[in-house]
Amino acid sequence: MKSSASQKRPNTPDGLDQVYGVHALQSLLERGEAPREIWVQQGAGNRLSELLTQAGGQGARIIEHPRVVLDQLTQGAAHQGVVAFCPPLSPENEESLWLKLRAWPSSTPPLLLVLDGVTDVHNFGACLRSADAAGAHGVIVAKDKAAPLNATVRKVACGAAEVVPVYQVTNLARAMAKLKDAGVWITGTAGEADASVYDIDMSGPTALVMGAEGKGMRRLTREACDNLAKLPMAGQVSSLNVSVAAGICLFEAVRQRQLAS
Repeated sequence: MKSSASQKRPNTPDGLDQVYGVHALQSLLERGEAPREIWVQQGAGNRLSELLTQAGGQGARIIEHPRVVLDQLTQGAAHQGVVAFCPPLSPENEESLWLKLRAWPSSTPPLLLVLDGVTDVHNFGACLRSADAAGAHGVIVAKDKAAPLNATVRKVACGAAEVVPVYQVTNLARAMAKLKDAGVWITGTAGEADASVYDIDMSGPTALVMGAEGKGMRRLTREACDNLAKLPMAGQVSSLNVSVAAGICLFEAVRQRQLAS
């Protein structure tokens, strides 16, 4: 394991994303996607020895740095003593979504999450994590007004960003119309809706639409939905974080599907 000779932060590898945290690194290695380079905190090598040995065996270059270097690199985030550099993630294009839906196996109805105007990377990462936990088959975002698939998203998602397909579409309302043509029923979440999310049938092909916090869904997105539903709120707060709301709605769909099977 090579050690940096200076306290000054060295240059990071060009063209690679930073993925930090033990769980994120473990997820990469489990899929055989070894990082090109790993910076590990001095003194943490023993604690991370198994992971680092596995990464080195897959071709990763491992370099030790003082903690201050990793702190500066991650801007104070909880890196857990390890920062990996790997090729950036790219969303799948719109055509791949339609190809997948056309070839969809009839035994398992699709469950998709649509994010309208969610630009906060922490919320995006948490939504991906919820989608993965619920077994959702993909997340659909627009090209504009959407959070990027960057290192922070990957950290918050705890490995979900690498396994949940993210489909980027040019026009969200038009893509929703094509989803309906493909037999997918679309439910948008809105606090002013009359129906509860528990009243909507999501046992069949379903897309759940979550709007940005504060603004909610845009008008055209709202009009493209088949149903509008709300989460019943018993307390003093008027709304939930978008990733929390997404998780509740997704797992309600999971519950309904288990009852229907």
